[in-house]
Formats: sequence, C-alpha cells, structure tokens
Amino acid sequence: MQSEKRQSISGAAQATRPAAGLAPRRLNSDPHVKRLGLVEFQPTYAAMRQFTTSRQRDTPDELWLLQHPPVYTAGLACRPEHLPRGSDIPLARVDRGGQITYHGPGQVVMYTLLDLARRNLKIRAFVELLEQAVINTLAPYRVTAQRKAGAPGIYVNGAKIAALGLRVRSAGCYHGVALNVDMDLSPFLAIDPCGYPGLAVTQTREQGIAASADTLGERLADELAHLLAEHEQRR
Repeated sequence: MQSEKRQSISGAAQATRPAAGLAPRRLNSDPHVKRLGLVEFQPTYAAMRQFTTSRQRDTPDELWLLQHPPVYTAGLACRPEHLPRGSDIPLARVDRGGQITYHGPGQVVMYTLLDLARRNLKIRAFVELLEQAVINTLAPYRVTAQRKAGAPGIYVNGAKIAALGLRVRSAGCYHGVALNVDMDLSPFLAIDPCGYPGLAVTQTREQGIAASADTLGERLADELAHLLAEHEQRR
C-alpha cells in the first residue's frame, strides 16, 4: 500500500507536467492538472464547491489528482441500508449522484472541475468520457475493463475497479472518478458498494499492474484530456 505525505488544499498544487514515459497531449483548452497528494476529504469537498461557485465564464477547467485518508462518501441517492456496518471510518454526506463508496490511501481520485456547457458536453456524454478514460488507462497493461449497463463505473471480470459520481451546478461539474490501485479493500465489506450488496471490488495491483497511484493518476488525467480534445475537434 502506498503512503503519502498529507498536504493542505491551499498551495498544494504543482505545475502541470506529463508523467515519465508519456507523450504529452496538451492543447490550449486542456484542463490544468493539480496534484494535491494525500488530503482530507471535507476541506477538499469544500474547495470543489467554492471553486464551482466562484468560477467565471473564462475560468480554466481543472483536474485534481489526489488521495484521501479513509472515508466513506454517501451520495444523494444513498439509502440507509447501504451505510457502513460496524466501522469507525468517518462518513461524509455529499451532493454528488449515486450511492456510497469508500476512499483511502492507495486509491487515486481525479476530481473533474469542468465547465460542461463551454465544452458542449451533456452529463451522460461526459460520464462516458470518464469511463473511457479509465478503460484507456488500463488497456496498455493488457487489462480489459468494461462498463456495466445501469451501474456507472468500470469493471474487470465483474469486479468494480473504478467508481464515479458527479454534480453539475450552473454548468460547472465537480466530483469525479476514483480508481482503486494498491489499497486496503476490506472497508468495502462494511458497505454495499454503489448500492449493490455483495458487489465484488478489485484494484489494479490484483490485476497485475505494478504502476503506482501517482503514475496511474497521470495516465488517467492524460487520457481524459485527450478525449476532451477529440470531442472539441469534432464540434
């Protein structure tokens, strides 16, 4: 499992740079990538909401790459029967869609702070781009990932490897996608992941991928930026 030094939200961002070994695919309209390290959920959640509330028509889009200390997050559709059973891990109620999931060290989270209207993207189309970005991230490692009808996220051999949930407010999108890399998966046993009792959960390490959460986060951001650029070129 990976260990990261915790950072505060303010001042934690670094300059955008491609991951080692990756060919940069950056256009002027690409989101700015910020790398925040290991940060507490609640201040990050507040920062996302503040960013979205205060953004202007010309505010650049951003992607935040980070990890969280152990926390459950329950979306607007979460039912009481899916909540943690016998766990002392904190629970945060949030305004994204979907049910409940778990975040912890060794999982890369990419928050997507985008102006969807400016990009001429509907929410469903953006969900598909996010899912495709995960599929493309895993493909070079010969891991075949799939969507599942009626269950947003990405799966490998029926086990969920990435969860996603979004909120759109005044065309500004936030929250995003979480990819399980090299983490303790046992907290998922205390919940019904994404509202599905008994849903199997996996991670990239179990699929034979040795790459770190940082490396896969860079690849994920790069793949999403490339897909967004392709969408823009088709407009």
